[in-house]
Amino acid sequence: METHRITRHPILEIPTKQEISFTWNGRPLKGLEGEMISSALIANGVHIFGHHHKDNSPQGIFCANGQCSQCLVLADGTPVKSCMTPLKPGMTVESVEGLPTLPADDRVPPLKDVAVESVAVLVIGGGPAGLAAANELGRHGVDTLIVDDKHRLGGKLVLQTHKFFGSVADSYAGTRGFQIGRILAEQIDRHRSVKVWLDTTVVGIFADGIVGAVQGRTYRLIKPEKLLVATGAREKMLSFPGNTLPGVYGAGAFQTLVNRDLVKASEKVLIVGGGNVGLIAGYHAIQAGIEVACLVEALPQVGGYKVHADKLKRLGVPIFTGHTVVAAHGGDRVESVTIAQLDKDWKITPGTHKTFEVDTVLIAVGLAEVNEFYNKAAQWGMDVYAAGDAQEIAEASAAMFTGKIEGLRIARALGLDVGEIPTEWDEKAAILKAKPGPPVAREKPTEEEGIFPVFHCFQEVPCNPCTSVCKAGIVRTVDDRITGLPYVTDRSACTGCGSCVAVCPGLAITLVDYRKDPNHPTVTLPYEVWREKVEVGQRVPVTDEDGAVLGYFQVKKVRVKKKYPRTLLVQVEMDKAVAKQAVGIWVQEKQIEPSDIYEKEPLPDEAVICRCERVTAGEIREKISGGLRDMNQLKAITRAGMGACGSKTCRPMIWRIFQEEGIDLEEVTDRVDRPLFVEVPIGCLAGGTEGEESHE
Repeated sequence: METHRITRHPILEIPTKQEISFTWNGRPLKGLEGEMISSALIANGVHIFGHHHKDNSPQGIFCANGQCSQCLVLADGTPVKSCMTPLKPGMTVESVEGLPTLPADDRVPPLKDVAVESVAVLVIGGGPAGLAAANELGRHGVDTLIVDDKHRLGGKLVLQTHKFFGSVADSYAGTRGFQIGRILAEQIDRHRSVKVWLDTTVVGIFADGIVGAVQGRTYRLIKPEKLLVATGAREKMLSFPGNTLPGVYGAGAFQTLVNRDLVKASEKVLIVGGGNVGLIAGYHAIQAGIEVACLVEALPQVGGYKVHADKLKRLGVPIFTGHTVVAAHGGDRVESVTIAQLDKDWKITPGTHKTFEVDTVLIAVGLAEVNEFYNKAAQWGMDVYAAGDAQEIAEASAAMFTGKIEGLRIARALGLDVGEIPTEWDEKAAILKAKPGPPVAREKPTEEEGIFPVFHCFQEVPCNPCTSVCKAGIVRTVDDRITGLPYVTDRSACTGCGSCVAVCPGLAITLVDYRKDPNHPTVTLPYEVWREKVEVGQRVPVTDEDGAVLGYFQVKKVRVKKKYPRTLLVQVEMDKAVAKQAVGIWVQEKQIEPSDIYEKEPLPDEAVICRCERVTAGEIREKISGGLRDMNQLKAITRAGMGACGSKTCRPMIWRIFQEEGIDLEEVTDRVDRPLFVEVPIGCLAGGTEGEESHE
């Protein structure tokens, strides 16, 4: 069977791992020891993990984060989430066809007492917010336990290959996300008072203030004095015909496969959503050698940073604003996707449909806080705090700041003399959470002598690493604000070191050098994709800010700054008339010609709302029209929200249908949330431990 692994990458190192054997439905396959079962299957070209018991629809990976159960498989006879279960040598993996059969074992497992571990502070989540908080607590010697369900710390930072925004001093601006994750984890290692439990899933919070967690097959109970919830966010989903086909999944799942597990999950993708998540996922796809057919955004302009959108345009990715996805088509998996233009009333405009042949659709239409643990702890009267996306959806740089702030607040609440929380922390956190400003026009420099940087950023965002790395000290931002646009105070003092070009997260700075030939200046362009496309002597298509090709120019030199080894500085000679407009190098040289219904468009009746139980919008709409106003009753009648994910995906879409039907949401009774929030083998709750014979 053909394998689909990434064997080279312009940013990531390819680690050497032990290859092991396992079977899939009786067929021998090869995987890597310790990788998730789902990644091993997709690396072997397997995208269908089973079929739903209700309508035999194909089931495949969806979130890759343990939030749903779309990737359920049988591993050595036990139903498991394949995205959260490591592959082991000789493992027998089978698809789930219909409902899994319970083991033929009616013995009652012996109940065991589970010891309760007391701790001053429990931090749920080892991402940027949780690590930043634990670092503050560790600095003050607070007895702290971090619990995370992954095999390493870092959270979503592990998935990020791009350089971060913010400032160098406060949020590691100019450093790639996965490197920031390592830095934060190393800080934790230095604190003796901080313990870490990895591969441990918190499953419930109970009325006596005890937190239940499953570590392997061992049930653990934790009694914290203070609780910090830093569980991040889950991706929102759109409902459109074909939205549950294998190949339709969240951008985070795609980044997990491509950047964490180095699995080439697709040949060609279409991205829905123009926020930073969607824009960055498109960039990551190209770095992994995957073609991006286009990016679709329903609003008149992308919602993410303009520099991220500009990077995609310069690489040859069409961006369709004012468009939405209409349907995904295919039998067992996605084969094509249709999009269409929206009019001023958010309705699909007839005659504007375009269909792309793709095998993957990435949904990046926003995030929702994973806050059920916080809400339940607050309900039980626990002293609970939240940080990062569990508090408010924002960038990872903001999550680090909110983590620091909450960590210090918790230390003060424990009675430690830690001083006042610096007021600038709250101010910087607010800045980092702020939406980007509107694009503004900027004139290009008029000089045509010497060497100097040209800034191609046109939007105020919290980012100023260029000011920190300039050896001549001539790069400043307007009013010295972190969100101010950069400028040069004295172009004649520029040494041409290229540090500002290499550090820029948006790849939005170039160097123009008139010293050798004023009529054909040398332009230095940042580049982070495939080296073989920019070898010396090749003619490359150079683009402006909007992705328009200015012409083909010969590469004269490629250099690398030691501190930023993965950002190539590509030098080309250009005509002086276009030199200051040059920004990037086109990668997808062939412009692709195409052979949610948006959130304000009513959901089609055939769209699946509850993925777990295959309940459609039409079924739910019928019950609401008949007078139903209680989410619990709706669940009892239709099974919507009764599935393994616990309504994490369908709940917001059901609320939306109530609104579409003209129902005042004050009249609707919300469903009752109860522990457990995550599925648990009953043998664990009975006190079974890793390695014991299982009776569940």
